[in-house]
Amino acid sequence: MNIEETGLPGLVVLTPPRFGDERGFFSETYNAEKLAEHGIAITFVQDNHSLSAETNTVRGLHFQAPPRAQAKLVRCGRGRLWDVAVDIRRGSPTYGQHFGIELTFENAKQLLIPAGFAHGFITREPGTEIIYKCSDTYAPETEGALLWSDPDLGIDWQLTGNPILSGKDADAPAFIGFESPFTYEGAA
Repeated sequence: MNIEETGLPGLVVLTPPRFGDERGFFSETYNAEKLAEHGIAITFVQDNHSLSAETNTVRGLHFQAPPRAQAKLVRCGRGRLWDVAVDIRRGSPTYGQHFGIELTFENAKQLLIPAGFAHGFITREPGTEIIYKCSDTYAPETEGALLWSDPDLGIDWQLTGNPILSGKDADAPAFIGFESPFTYEGAA
């Protein structure tokens, strides 16, 4: 498994190898032992699969607060999406910064998002599927969101038309004035 640093502590891109022949390919998309060898020890307890029918569908920026915070391992099952994670850990040297990456079925890349990041994505093709593992189960009483289009975050979503949003995402609060429930616990 290829592991690339992103510049945001704890946020990494994983690319598992694919072994192909005339039938197609095989890929081991998650292996706890192999990740632990690289210092990544996250136990995942829930898998989610989401389909977005239209291009320019935006979902996010979402997080789940402690004590039910979630790390995520995100990949694209079909189509193409721009995946974004924003560091919302108070005291982090990269607080308020984001990282974005194109995830596609073809490139097989995955984004490992530790707890303490807000997460969102935009679809770049109709019929895009996102598949992700979570380190805790869904707990609606702890969910939070930030405004996906907040100019203070400076995320270029590369829209090609009007965004398709849920009411919750359209009305999410801005980053300025946000009281993060997360604290950075790494070295500064």
